Amino acid sequence: MARDYYGLLGVSKDASADQLKRAYRKLARELHPDVNPDPAAQQRFREVTTAYEVLTDPKKRQVVDLGGDPLENGGGRSGGADPFSGFGGLGDIMDAFFGGTGASAGRGPRSRMQQGSDALIKLRMSLEDCATGVSREITVDTAILCDTCAGTGCQEDTTPSVCDTCAGRGEVQSVQRSFLGQVVTARPCPTCRGYGEVITDPCGQCSGEGRVRSRRTITVKIPAGVADGMRVRLSAQGEVGVGGGPAGDLYVEVDEVEHDTFTRDGSDLHCTLMIPMTSAALGTVLPLETLDGTEEIRVEPGTQPGTRLLLTGQGMPRLRSNGRVSGRGDLHVHLEVVVPTRLDGRQTDLLRELAALRDEESELAANGNGRVNGGLFSRLRDSFGSR
Repeated sequence: MARDYYGLLGVSKDASADQLKRAYRKLARELHPDVNPDPAAQQRFREVTTAYEVLTDPKKRQVVDLGGDPLENGGGRSGGADPFSGFGGLGDIMDAFFGGTGASAGRGPRSRMQQGSDALIKLRMSLEDCATGVSREITVDTAILCDTCAGTGCQEDTTPSVCDTCAGRGEVQSVQRSFLGQVVTARPCPTCRGYGEVITDPCGQCSGEGRVRSRRTITVKIPAGVADGMRVRLSAQGEVGVGGGPAGDLYVEVDEVEHDTFTRDGSDLHCTLMIPMTSAALGTVLPLETLDGTEEIRVEPGTQPGTRLLLTGQGMPRLRSNGRVSGRGDLHVHLEVVVPTRLDGRQTDLLRELAALRDEESELAANGNGRVNGGLFSRLRDSFGSR
């Protein structure tokens, strides 16, 4: 008894080629082994594949319509063999039968409207600007919507024409014979490049692209706490796409200028204050210009070289991933004691007198015997003797 090939695909006997294609697509996506590992589904998949091959072959279909079976008497394949064992998966089968790339093939013309590209611009900022945040106007060279054709690419009062080569399908097909029967492959139409339409009267301003190059000014708000290399995203402020497609994004990258006083470590700031030896010994108060204004730095008497003072909450704002600021870092002040190198006679005499009053010579001699003493000049010698 002849097999019911139409029934296997679930179509009527007068089904068109497109109806056969749609029916097979639907069943293949349900029954292919990559999707449905059930052995019964795999067997049915072989059957519907055979049915599709038979009905898309005009000669074999004619035999079926006359009540026969073109695969009888050795004309068919063994029921236990996988007719697509040489293909990698469902996507390969779709390519072989319908051309293109898997599920995306054979779906008609592609849109002339395309997504625009993203753009990147760098913005130089001082440490102070990074701390407070700024609003800046930046100038960018980009692609904008053509105001003459509004993105259509056509002259005024004209529209694209249906492509004569592909009849508006956006693709051309070729049929080849193989061991599977007829294999239909599809590729983008060379005339319309897959759009299905041809612009016969392109816009004189954009030459049919739907966009033009232009320079424009954009206001960008940079939040407080940004750091070098961080990017601020301006949605849909990039280049407009071909055919008046949606614009990409514009990214503004922070280029932080090196500061004369402060070194940045995340949200913390570091600076170094040079103080005279006498100020370290006697103590003093020094002014320091911070991000918040002038701060008095109190140097305690007997301050040692390398001492670090911490000013809590006077660093940079902490910028979180959600764009909000959560507190501030600290300011680390490093004190370096400067030992005089050029002394006149009077200064030399005074230092010698001080050394005698403090009995520094005895301390130095004791240190030479392996003892450690905390005298001022011995500590300075230990800190700066190697310089």
